[in-house]
Amino acid sequence: MADRKYFGTDGVRGKVGDAPITPDFVLKLGWAAGKVLARHGSKQIIIGKDTRISGYMLESALEAGLAAAGISVAFTGPMPTPAIAYLTRTFRAEAGIVISASHNPYYDNGIKFFSIDGEKLPDAVEEAIEAELEKPLTCVDSALIGRSSRINDAAGRYIEFCKGTFPAELNLKSLKIVVDCANGATYHIAPSVMKELGAEVISIGCEPDGMNINEKCGATDIEALTAKVLNEKAHVGLALDGDGDRIIMVDHLGNKIDGDQISFIIAREILRRGKLQGGVVGTLMSNMGLEIALKQLGIPFERAKVGDRYVLEKLQQKGWKIGAENSGHVILLDKTTTGDGIIAALQVLRAMVQNNMSLADLASGMKLFPQLLLNVRFNGSHNPLESDEVVQLEKEAEIALAGKGRVLLRKSGTEPLIRVMVEGEDDKQVSYWAHKIKDAVEAAG
Repeated sequence: MADRKYFGTDGVRGKVGDAPITPDFVLKLGWAAGKVLARHGSKQIIIGKDTRISGYMLESALEAGLAAAGISVAFTGPMPTPAIAYLTRTFRAEAGIVISASHNPYYDNGIKFFSIDGEKLPDAVEEAIEAELEKPLTCVDSALIGRSSRINDAAGRYIEFCKGTFPAELNLKSLKIVVDCANGATYHIAPSVMKELGAEVISIGCEPDGMNINEKCGATDIEALTAKVLNEKAHVGLALDGDGDRIIMVDHLGNKIDGDQISFIIAREILRRGKLQGGVVGTLMSNMGLEIALKQLGIPFERAKVGDRYVLEKLQQKGWKIGAENSGHVILLDKTTTGDGIIAALQVLRAMVQNNMSLADLASGMKLFPQLLLNVRFNGSHNPLESDEVVQLEKEAEIALAGKGRVLLRKSGTEPLIRVMVEGEDDKQVSYWAHKIKDAVEAAG
């Protein structure tokens, strides 16, 4: 992949008001994307957003840029990222755009693109958009300027699509479910899906005010969800992130069930039904416990680079259907084209109902290795991971773990962070090496 000036692993992202998330740049981005995408024929793009207050401003800027390039826009209002992928396919739109910074705080925002197939844009198209950004902005003839409209039934369409991934002969009437929507884009979707399938639903994180998205709620902070599950004696808790492409679950005992465990439960259930095609794709961050548990079932497992686009690429290369990141991105290609928190949750709920088993019992087939992830903020122009001391410590840690653990050091694709991950059989050993390496990274940064 060529070096990008603007596009990261998940579109263009940053702090609102700082480049590149400024009204003037986003207007130009809309124009550049419109110029590139107009070459493919269709003249309509769907735009959705999460619940951040900056979404209104960025939506207007994108619309103006696209209109200047001769592209019409259909707005959905607040909708989950995977819903825009779905609607882009069903409306045969040229592309879908989501205004969201996913699990980040409200003061960040981002622009993600989906192709006509409901997949992330190919690298070549992103590179072509970046090339257009270097050119002066022009406007098509007045008669060709794009128009705007609103898709009024977007939420209802997507709710029905989600329900359609759950077997018609089953329902959720036996389950009491706490749903935490992170005050984000699923607030008017996820509770309805679960209720319409028969569950007793208790909703939290469903009162977005533009600034409380992901704040002490959702997939990145499950404390409130865990407390609610235990207080309500619920069977299960579901935590979505701000744009609905991640899912973390909580069992009736209050245990966290992450993306690795969710992918294991789904893969084993599909295997049990005799429908499993191929294996499971994880990432460099996936727990060794997942690899071992799948191996015991005879299910192949491969790791991709961190980022759901890389998981998707590997799935397509292998012709497999199940991929996941432990952060809760779960991709089920037999159901949809991208990571979808609601659809992944429904497949786990199906396993619970069909086998009459608790989530705790379903997850018990996989033993998670102790894993510690530490983030180190860095602002320097040089890469701390190239420091001699960091390189040496990484080697020493791997020798100490003796093949029963891993060390992974990497730059975040979305924030100025170095991620230090150590995994092994022994908690104390893992903690010792993770902190030692973190200190060295900080000193080098």
